[in-house]
Amino acid sequence: MDTRQLGRTGPHVSPVGLGCMGMSWGYAESQRDDAASVEVIRRALDSGPVLIDTADAYGSGHNETLVGQAVAGRRTDAVVATKTGIVVDDLATRTLSRDGSPEHIRHSADASLRRLGVDVIDLYYLHRVDPAVPLDESWGALSDLVRQGKVRHLGLSEVTREQATAAHLAHPVAAVQSELSLWTRDPLDPHTGIAGWCADNGAAFVPFAPLGRGFLTGRYARPDDFEDGDFRATNPRFQSAAFTNNLRIVRAVEEVAARHGATAAQAALAWTLAQGDHVIPIPGTKQLRYLTANTAAAGLRLTAQDLADLDAAPAAVGSRY
Repeated sequence: MDTRQLGRTGPHVSPVGLGCMGMSWGYAESQRDDAASVEVIRRALDSGPVLIDTADAYGSGHNETLVGQAVAGRRTDAVVATKTGIVVDDLATRTLSRDGSPEHIRHSADASLRRLGVDVIDLYYLHRVDPAVPLDESWGALSDLVRQGKVRHLGLSEVTREQATAAHLAHPVAAVQSELSLWTRDPLDPHTGIAGWCADNGAAFVPFAPLGRGFLTGRYARPDDFEDGDFRATNPRFQSAAFTNNLRIVRAVEEVAARHGATAAQAALAWTLAQGDHVIPIPGTKQLRYLTANTAAAGLRLTAQDLADLDAAPAAVGSRY
């Protein structure tokens, strides 16, 4: 089985991981089914070791508890990644703030270990840099957790090259997580993109939302396809004119997928995987059929012409948030 490595000294994992956020909040929350989500995670582990991605902020701890239930008894199949640094101030409105203080990081790590039911976190991210706390203080607290044996490897989420470099000098960065897909290609910029920094410094690059929050699958035809409370219902890229313009990206993906008898999701994931052997996307899903299809995308080999056609797809209209 093909695998990809989390940093120079980290574990080898399946090329396609599993993002678990949507199982708890953010997308179509009326369809939340904890039992079904646990089964999806457990099925993902059948192709393990696989990167399972969660965070203490997702559902204010609910998602970590869910992951903990799923990996119980399957620990060697799961490479568990979670995050600290974002605080849920109001769960109902998903009002968030940042806290990168060493005290908060220490408390959060212990709470995450309890919810996950594990002795050690395989990959622990600083979810966002807190502008009120120097990065070296946050990173120092995370490094202490490694020395204490509570965490194996450290990562950063949504950071600049400069921030990643500063952290890496103090303690190895095993992975950087940021959004990357055919409608969010900023990390690939040769001058400012973080994906290139990861390749140069022996870190994995972990794209979240590699399917454009579901948009690139071609499942959604209208801006009103989302229920109230779904993050996408108010996201700029899913609004009216932007939505219509962004369908041009979907059509480009569907054309390439048709050449291979694949789904649009598989073609979009294959493009992401083709950006480098250090790239480990974490598409999320609540459904077994999509999990199976996403995992199979690792076997889809796009031609040079396929990649050129996808690279030529128009840029997305609308901001990410």
